[in-house]
Amino acid sequence: MAVLTANLTSTVETLLENKRYNSVKDILVTLNEVDIAAILDDQPPQRQIILFRLLPKELAADVFVEMEHESKELLINAFSDSELSDLVSELYLDDAADIVEEMPANVVKRILRQADPQTRKKINELLNYPEDSAGSLMTPDFVDLSPNLTAGEALNAIRRRGVDKETIDICYVVEKRKLLGEISLRTLVLADSSAQVSELMDENVISANTHDDIENAAEKFARYGLTAMPVVDGENRLVGIITVDDAIDVMREETTEDIEKMAAVTPADKSYTKLTVFDIYKNRIPWLMLMMISAVFTQLIIGKFEAALAAQIVLTSFIPMLMDTGGNSGSQASVTIIRSLSLGEVQFSDIFRVIWKEIRVAVLCGASLAAVSFAKLMLIDRVGLMVALTVSLTLIVTVAIAKFVGCSLPLIVKKIGLDPAVMASPIITTLVDAIALLVYFGLATSLLGI
Repeated sequence: MAVLTANLTSTVETLLENKRYNSVKDILVTLNEVDIAAILDDQPPQRQIILFRLLPKELAADVFVEMEHESKELLINAFSDSELSDLVSELYLDDAADIVEEMPANVVKRILRQADPQTRKKINELLNYPEDSAGSLMTPDFVDLSPNLTAGEALNAIRRRGVDKETIDICYVVEKRKLLGEISLRTLVLADSSAQVSELMDENVISANTHDDIENAAEKFARYGLTAMPVVDGENRLVGIITVDDAIDVMREETTEDIEKMAAVTPADKSYTKLTVFDIYKNRIPWLMLMMISAVFTQLIIGKFEAALAAQIVLTSFIPMLMDTGGNSGSQASVTIIRSLSLGEVQFSDIFRVIWKEIRVAVLCGASLAAVSFAKLMLIDRVGLMVALTVSLTLIVTVAIAKFVGCSLPLIVKKIGLDPAVMASPIITTLVDAIALLVYFGLATSLLGI
């Protein structure tokens, strides 16, 4: 798809240079809005404006939602009041609220000024919910039905009111604003036209509360295979719905953020190609500085056992291998547990079960690594028996401790309300490195008598 988009971009640029605007429009209207947005984002400002104005109103609104933040701001500043008003009227309310939330104050004022009073009120209501709540992600553009309607009457209601709704695949049955159940368009179409909605609806509805964590709400889509999910308030009144496209965006953003944190990088709100060198520097340098400072502990430990290393200089050559193995073992456990936490597969109450499983894994991994290491040390490196035994035993203990720290620390951090992904790289690495050295020098002192 990336190659296809690049080829289309090249074709569009050639046509624009020759001022063949109708040909450009004919190409764009055949494409998906995501691909059109990618093409526009790659263009210089003046071309973005020209291309956007070639699009039909409805398609233009869909493309605008998919564009990069900088491109959106550029277009809004270039729009006349009437163009901005047309755009806002075509946007779904949740998309309009998202755009308002990410724009600077002067742009926000202009957007809201061009919205009709009812739209402005609904946008403000969405913006009042906490940023990471289900309420901030939902849209009030849904179809609700009375339980007393027949299937035929319900279909007529959908035809009348469903034109400007985000989805009509799933409709919600409400009475006095209370959510009673849900019913699919498929059910209504296939049912007898005289059957009542109350008889056809599914009362077992998976829903989210307006103040539920946005990530937990998104996880329900994967768990239950949903395409839309109702959002209710504290009194079970239906106030909006979340659609699967928004849930996918949340899961993708959360996964990207977790990966960046586990790699000791401050999460960015732009794609890599849009980040400047200084942006990347700012995201990385604090963590690099922290890890460099934390390495002081390792330096102090090595300095304390300097005499032992001088007596058995061969011990020095195995330090990197032991520290790397410990760090890798801890990372394996921590990444697995952090991912399981984000998917809701484990929680703090499972900590002893998780530790017991990881300790058994550590014994198997440590024994295997120690056996291979011992054979290499004796047959290839030709070191003494006690040196080989010291290194091999250190491997077993280090792997066990690393997996214990790697699996338990994220659970503890999550329990106290912090982000476990932050713990994955800097803290676990520092702890495991220090412990590996202490174990190594402790065993060397005991077994080698130094």
